[in-house]
Amino acid sequence: MLLVEDDDLLGEVVAHNVGAAGFEVVLAATSGAAVGHWDRADVVVLDWMLPDEPGLALLRRMRARAHDATPVLMLTARGREADRVEGLEAGADDYLVKPFSAAELVARLRALLRRTTTRRRYVAGSLELDSDRGRAQLAGEELELSRREFELLAYLMAHPGRVFTRQELLDEVWGVDFVGTERTVDQHVAQLRSRVGSGQIATVRGRGYRFEAYDAGNLSGPDEVAMPSGLDEVAMPSGLDDAVMPSGSDGAAKPSVSDGK
Repeated sequence: MLLVEDDDLLGEVVAHNVGAAGFEVVLAATSGAAVGHWDRADVVVLDWMLPDEPGLALLRRMRARAHDATPVLMLTARGREADRVEGLEAGADDYLVKPFSAAELVARLRALLRRTTTRRRYVAGSLELDSDRGRAQLAGEELELSRREFELLAYLMAHPGRVFTRQELLDEVWGVDFVGTERTVDQHVAQLRSRVGSGQIATVRGRGYRFEAYDAGNLSGPDEVAMPSGLDEVAMPSGLDDAVMPSGSDGAAKPSVSDGK
């Protein structure tokens, strides 16, 4: 896990608690320091206010790259609805407001990993998607997909033949905190069909969408991927469920900071 947080004390507290839950944590106090670790991280926890560049600007810059799919959780004291919407629309997969419970942070990180670590390489006829490399090809030709198109296609290909409602796809691909309507799914499905062909993603009237694997012998799924060592078995430290991380803006833990972080 990459933790981008310029408050040394808060960073150490978060690293300790998520480390106890089985995560290996790399700390970065600036946007510049985070960039070098971004692509090697399984998940990123990102503060909004950083000394060299706002975390949101860093997120937009990384998401602008082709098929950047590293899951990102924004961790900030900026809790207004407008802030949450801006963070999610900039590419965050989840958003947690300070002060927060360490147990909730760990639970949200686990949920992000469940949505992302099982996606690997899928082949259905001439359509191929490689999540590790962030590439999708049709008949050997590279497909230019947006990040959400890529993630939606990967999720559907990971469950061939299964029908998903629009709300289920919103929850699994966009995240449960996504602010938007089910029409978002329809728009992305239409865009995918224009790129991979209308026959690959079927509409099940009154229910939702299904990825069609016409030849099951040509459809291969992901390899099994282990969660972080000890993640499912580790016992939370005593009192962790009641522990609340400081907000960094109430004067208790960060008396010298007043930027509303």
